[in-house]
Amino acid sequence: MNEQRKISGYVLAGGASSRFGKDKALAELQGKSMLARTVDLVSVACEHVAVVAASNKLVNTAVETILDRWPGEGPLGGILTALLDAKGISSQNAWSLIVSCDMPFLTVEWLSFLIERAMQSGAEVVVPRSSHGWEPLCACWRTSAAEILTPLFEAGTRKVMEALNALHVEVLDEKDWKRFDTNGRLFWNMNTVADYEEARRVIAAEKM
Repeated sequence: MNEQRKISGYVLAGGASSRFGKDKALAELQGKSMLARTVDLVSVACEHVAVVAASNKLVNTAVETILDRWPGEGPLGGILTALLDAKGISSQNAWSLIVSCDMPFLTVEWLSFLIERAMQSGAEVVVPRSSHGWEPLCACWRTSAAEILTPLFEAGTRKVMEALNALHVEVLDEKDWKRFDTNGRLFWNMNTVADYEEARRVIAAEKM
């Protein structure tokens, strides 16, 4: 098996979607929900794929759903849930690709490159940095990072950036990801209905 595929992939679908007004994981683009679109992308690059979601947000997908151990506690709880699950799957899967389900312009090519860099890294997290800062919801996390994150989380840490400060991080700057994203949309996410409508407009225009 390709070494690149020996990695666990997780799609986070546990957000409250408060600004969106409804569950954005189920918002459709080109006839497919954002969750299904993201699962399809991650499935190409990863050997094992699962969705992390709260029990009250379980949806039908083609892959396993892992219950968020800390629903309502933010994305760090989802990340830690994913890492603890990966830890129990296989000692061979040293890394986990963890992405949010609300990024409509992610590509398989970028995710494959991100995984490749992680497999060569000595860091605990490989995270891209855009003009908005670090993008930890589209990053590779070393599965063993759970051993550091668990006590931090139990002590009250909820911000992902605070958790990253406790880890050895390798940052991928624009020079690393720009070739996968000439339009500056790779890490763009859908927080509002207006964002969703813009994504629909852009995708429709690209297909013309």
